Amino acid sequence: MSAGGVVYRQQDGAMEILLCGRRHPPFWCLPKGTPNPGEGVRDTAMREVQEETGVVPEIVGKLGEIRYFFKRVQDNTLCDKTVHHYLMTPAGGDPAEHDHEFDVVQWFPVAEAMRVMSYPNEVGIVQKAVDVVTGKATLGRKRGRGR
Repeated sequence: MSAGGVVYRQQDGAMEILLCGRRHPPFWCLPKGTPNPGEGVRDTAMREVQEETGVVPEIVGKLGEIRYFFKRVQDNTLCDKTVHHYLMTPAGGDPAEHDHEFDVVQWFPVAEAMRVMSYPNEVGIVQKAVDVVTGKATLGRKRGRGR
């Protein structure tokens, strides 16, 4: 299990999304991570987003989950993973204060964010966030397959 979120803001009347990235090879994704022992899903999402982005998030509500399968490189074990995503707004902090896990954390206009993101199922979660913010959808559960 992992948890994270779609952090958004309105900038000059347009919605922007905060993404975490690596320069080589180019890679962009939503902030997320695994819980510490005894940590709940919401607390994990809040902590991981703050650590990975440098931004202090405020949860608006739960967007949904993505479930996917992968093989661990070290032992070839098939893993079944669910990532819980929350809709979030920035309540403080600074992307320049992100941790070492990513090379860069950057705000993107929605269309550009969806174009550069590395995982199609995360693009779907961003689309759900846009739909919620624009009133086309409500917060709730959504499952996506594949990465």
